[in-house]
Amino acid sequence: MHSDIQEPVSFWEKVKSFFLGKSKYLHDPGIFHATSLTAFFAWIGLGADGLTSSSYGPPEVFEVLKAQPFLMVYVILGTLVTIAVLSVSYSQIIEEFPHGGGGYIVASKLLSPWWGMISGAALLLDYMLVIAISIATGVDALFSLFPAAWQQWKFAFILVVVIGFIILNLRGVRESIMPLIPIFGLFMITHVSLLLYGLIVKVPELPGMVQSTVSSTRSLSAELGIAGLLFLILKGFSMGAGTYTGLEAVSNGLPILREPKVRTGKRTMVLMAVSLAFLVAALMFGFILFGVTDEYGKTVNAILYERITSGWGTFGSIVVGLTLFSEAAMLFVAAQTGFLDGPRVLSNMAIDGWLPKRFSLLSDRLVTQNAVLLMGAAALAMIFLSGGVVHFLVVLFSINVFITFLLSEVGMVRHYWIERHEKKHWVRKIAPHVVGMITSAVILTIVVAMKFHDGGWLTFLFTSIVVFLAMGIKRHYDGTDKKLRKLDVLIEAARSDREDVIPHNGKKGRHSCDPNAKTAVLFVKGLNGLGVKTIHNILTYFGGVFENFVFVEVGMVDTHAFKGSEEFAEFKEHVRSDVDDYVDLMVRHGYCAEGMSTVGVDVAAEMVRIAPEVLGRFPNAIFFGGKIVFPKDTFVDRLLYNQTVFSLQRKFYRRGIPFMVMPLLVE
Repeated sequence: MHSDIQEPVSFWEKVKSFFLGKSKYLHDPGIFHATSLTAFFAWIGLGADGLTSSSYGPPEVFEVLKAQPFLMVYVILGTLVTIAVLSVSYSQIIEEFPHGGGGYIVASKLLSPWWGMISGAALLLDYMLVIAISIATGVDALFSLFPAAWQQWKFAFILVVVIGFIILNLRGVRESIMPLIPIFGLFMITHVSLLLYGLIVKVPELPGMVQSTVSSTRSLSAELGIAGLLFLILKGFSMGAGTYTGLEAVSNGLPILREPKVRTGKRTMVLMAVSLAFLVAALMFGFILFGVTDEYGKTVNAILYERITSGWGTFGSIVVGLTLFSEAAMLFVAAQTGFLDGPRVLSNMAIDGWLPKRFSLLSDRLVTQNAVLLMGAAALAMIFLSGGVVHFLVVLFSINVFITFLLSEVGMVRHYWIERHEKKHWVRKIAPHVVGMITSAVILTIVVAMKFHDGGWLTFLFTSIVVFLAMGIKRHYDGTDKKLRKLDVLIEAARSDREDVIPHNGKKGRHSCDPNAKTAVLFVKGLNGLGVKTIHNILTYFGGVFENFVFVEVGMVDTHAFKGSEEFAEFKEHVRSDVDDYVDLMVRHGYCAEGMSTVGVDVAAEMVRIAPEVLGRFPNAIFFGGKIVFPKDTFVDRLLYNQTVFSLQRKFYRRGIPFMVMPLLVE
């Protein structure tokens, strides 16, 4: 009777379903196609960050060079070269890492896990800032349309938008992008059309601009010296360093792209690079040609659009309004990059033990729910810290992006140099990475020198905090794993028929069991010392009570297993193989044994689903679960290790099903 008891749907589950949608079916053959992104959708979800960096990158350059606007021509040239170099470099990274090659993975694989962790820490802070900057800048652009008195409501509006994006991303990857398509389309139409018109109108003035640039350069060189002139240009260039954000996002986000992932990723990279180069160059040329100056309560971009449409009357006001609205909305879309790629970095680092394992787990909507919540909460913290001031956030942001760029480029240079004898055309492949490495090192040095005392030191402080936390978590996991691995000697001992490990029951083992015999149902996770020790304890504490053993493994699907259909199939086969190992071990010792396996994102829910089937066949069954425990129950232990077995015990108890937790003390 107990197996038929159904738990009522809780109020929280109803609310969750209303906001986030119903659970996705993990075993749907088309699930990867349904949850992946084409190049166009990836351009929207991952490329929006790069495109909208034109809303704060060029204006930061303008703030530095507005007294000598013609010097922006040199910044434009440097920016175009940098975009080209980085996009070519990351296209090659996509080829070398077809399952995902963000800064964390590249540095981990090609340099060392420690350098990878540092790159990952820098990336995490960057993606948190992407969310904060994009939304804060978007609100700035939006409030440029409203009376100055409305400025007091900006901060509250920023918080509402961040919370809205958290909810949107908890619904799923495609679900978080589909509503953004009209915004993306409006942004491209308004900005490209308006900027192209402005440049075409000013074509006759281009020769004069060139002459003014040359004469201004000569006069400033005479006044400041070559070193002073270069310092001014480099300062402007460094302040616009946020322009290059988003180029790394495609290689990091490959797992969510449509097959063939490499081709889709490279197409997305081309779309991003070309569109970003055009917008940045067109905006800065516009600042020069239209003589843009500061105005209170308006962004520099808004002033440019008003000057381009001056004389258009009411129609011009409508066009400017639509352009600024699309810019604000698109900046909100850009926050999506942080919500897509930030959790990916969190997940990869969690799988490698640098962060709590829970950040790699998927929700029933097949998103890394814990990671999304953390990214959103961190972005809110950044906004509180800065008061939503974009300039301060940009200072924090632009340093870490080049730490990641530099480590990735160094890793690729090292990789091609080591493999030079095996790879054809290695010189051609290594060249863009050498240029990218030098460029990234120069820009990073300049940015740090220019911005350290303006708040850049906070970037190093926050990144260092993440690094030290990661080191502590890794040390804890490694220490526990080392102690647990000592139990693995029990596996070979059991296979060697040692009676002190698993005593033989004197019978010939079989796979077909007596359904009415006493049955121990043991939830396992791979054949390991912990599992064998749990079997030993059951046999020790209960003597010869159990004749049957049923082993059940629910493979926890994380982002590593959910990369693609092939990886997912291999994962399921691996889980089945784990159960077979336990069955063969117990049959060898004279016990009747069977196995069951499945995969899921909620282990407890899957086990509860399986329980009625087991009880239907073996009514005299008792369920067991192993749990490692520590001498002291601390917050750190509860954070780093899941409490699934206790959750499962409560669920079974509510159904009247006996469930015992077998503790294993870790000294």
